Amino acid sequence: MTAFVGAKNPHQFDGIALAPAGWDTTSPIKRILWEQTILPMRMRGGNLLHSMTFVSPLITTIPSVVTVYDLSFVHYPQVLSASRRLYLRMFTALSCHRAERVIAISQSTARDVATTFGISPDKIDVAPCGYDSARFYPIDKPIIANFKAQKNLPDRFWLFIGTLEPRKNLTTLLDAYAMLPKHKRLPLLLGGGKGWLYDAIFERIERYGLQDDVRLLGFLPADELPLWYNSAEAFLYPSIFEGFGLPVLEAMACGVPVVISDASSLPEVGANAGLCLPPHDVMAW
Repeated sequence: MTAFVGAKNPHQFDGIALAPAGWDTTSPIKRILWEQTILPMRMRGGNLLHSMTFVSPLITTIPSVVTVYDLSFVHYPQVLSASRRLYLRMFTALSCHRAERVIAISQSTARDVATTFGISPDKIDVAPCGYDSARFYPIDKPIIANFKAQKNLPDRFWLFIGTLEPRKNLTTLLDAYAMLPKHKRLPLLLGGGKGWLYDAIFERIERYGLQDDVRLLGFLPADELPLWYNSAEAFLYPSIFEGFGLPVLEAMACGVPVVISDASSLPEVGANAGLCLPPHDVMAW
């Protein structure tokens, strides 16, 4: 098995031969050019190509499998430039039609691919995401107490982790949070970098006077995520659209109660273990 990787890829994997790209593919334009022109030539003589991010080379002559994570570029196009949006929509659809099999990471994404691109459901296989059990597990309380002290965290708090953008539905969460009597709510910590159209989140915090109750953590390093999950009283995830919802799975692996919306793929991840609520029902949240 050979994996085609970026020119600066530092990783090694047992049983997999790595074939670095001939030039730097960190730029989207350069990556697309390499993917559509150089990769097909380097694949000559291969038996199967698995394209793991939406798009396969259109001129390849060998069978292909393509993995689709979500269709956010279709349903939330504002997050991408017009050129990238057009590329993903056209080339993902073509790749799915040409592929021998399509892999989706949830039943929700599988249905979306079938409906949006006109792909037969019989051609789509669902392979749900997993988590790293060596990293995400219940951590001993003394370690968590030390982490809370280092980060100056309250003893109990509610946590959200994800990009600050409309589809994460944080405005509904803040509307509901503001309705709770102050003595009945815990501090709310929002972790994640700014995405797009996030001003409404800050407007809600200011409108309700929640500056002392809602803490914006910014981007959280990946190696700290297990500590953040373990530190929380509960993990809240009101998103209205996900390909899978990996933060929910990671939080559950850490033994943290989760409250999620019943939209998109999230019930597949946490409905049997967490509290599932209508995404836009403020009173429910």
